[in-house]
Amino acid sequence: MMILSLAMRNLLRNRRRSFATMLAMAIGSVSILLFGGFSANVNYELHTRHVQKGGHLQIQHRDFYLYGSGNPTAYGITDYQDILTAIQNDEVLRNMVVVATPSLQFGGIAGNYAASVSRTIIGNGFVAADINRMRHWNDFNLKTQAPLSALEGAAADAAIVGTGVARVLQLCDALKVERCPKPEKEQKSDGAALPDDIAQLSLQETTAAPGAAAANPRRVEVLVVNARGAPNVTSLEVIRAEDQGVKELDEVSMIMHFAQLQKLIYGKSPPKATSIMLQLRHSSQIPAAVARLEPILAKFSKNQPLAVLDFRALNPFYVQTMQMFDFIFGFVFVLIGGIVLFTVSNTMNTTIVERTVEIGTLRAIGLRRAGILHLFVTEGALLGLAGALLGVVLALVLAIIVNQIGMPWLPPGNVELVPFTLNVWGETRMILSTTFGLIFIAVLSAWWPAYRAAHLDVVEALRHV
Repeated sequence: MMILSLAMRNLLRNRRRSFATMLAMAIGSVSILLFGGFSANVNYELHTRHVQKGGHLQIQHRDFYLYGSGNPTAYGITDYQDILTAIQNDEVLRNMVVVATPSLQFGGIAGNYAASVSRTIIGNGFVAADINRMRHWNDFNLKTQAPLSALEGAAADAAIVGTGVARVLQLCDALKVERCPKPEKEQKSDGAALPDDIAQLSLQETTAAPGAAAANPRRVEVLVVNARGAPNVTSLEVIRAEDQGVKELDEVSMIMHFAQLQKLIYGKSPPKATSIMLQLRHSSQIPAAVARLEPILAKFSKNQPLAVLDFRALNPFYVQTMQMFDFIFGFVFVLIGGIVLFTVSNTMNTTIVERTVEIGTLRAIGLRRAGILHLFVTEGALLGLAGALLGVVLALVLAIIVNQIGMPWLPPGNVELVPFTLNVWGETRMILSTTFGLIFIAVLSAWWPAYRAAHLDVVEALRHV
């Protein structure tokens, strides 16, 4: 207690130097905490968007994630309705699961006959009402809400495409897609006439296409391969183009009704689903839900090996993004920690030089070397504690101010601007780790000067001028 009292009085003796050192530590703490709050907000945004789109967990054929993109229907889940019933009847899962819904993935070719264009697509069939229920999930209380799917309540032959698909199929005008560039029309050649047979085919196309376009300019034809390996074609009405957030996905995405897609692929055969999406009340329930699902799925895995994948395994981009932010956070902490270390070390070295005679006097009246060491280390710890606590207070105040301003920005994977938010309040682990980390650095930087002070020769110290 006496050491603590002396350390406090020594710091107050030179208030200007102590305040400058404490302020430098506080600025470092603020920088670390604000970046951590920004990183936490990015995590919550990405976390929420992935859970809203695909749920926390997906039940799939064991090999669907690795090989399903080549032929999705080959990895369909039979008896998926019985699995959904078993989940809904489980006394534990029924309190965890908010939405349990099937989905069906397919690959095919979409064509706009009126414009004579087509492109390959990767589509999904969803139960529209369930998808909209999933989009209400907001466990982190974000300020924005994901837009609801227009598929709910739409006709059975309705479809939604990515804006990239709409651009390639030249549906932008019909769907009123903004900022959609149009291809330049080729100039007709004045050269030799076409052969009669090709001219006749061309004439047939040009006379049929305008009629189809006038009937419904949003109509497209979709070619898929059914469960028996035969091609199947259907006509769909595109009701909306939605930006998918990732260009590669936006260029191939098509969404349609689950029941309609089942008819297209399976016809009169028993229908299947490629995934069962489960959205939980809280993300912390994932381990418990997986453990509860394992005995249920074991009953249905005799003829089809099933696996449960969480949203992190299904979205490696999310994991890689957060790993990058964690690495940057650690790098920033190391840089600022180095600045704090040299700042406190310089302050303590200057203090020891000025108090050399005082150190000699304390040693002469019987204070041991350990006492000198403890005294200066305590001073460094007090500087670290004061600077870190001041940094926490300033970071909380600045975060509140920034959050009130609500500057718009576009997080990774989002398609709409959201208010810029710094999540500092409530991030207890980050605040405590930053505070104790800076205190440890301050103690470490004070230790070497304190060790040197404790080993000063008493006579030389008393003679110091």
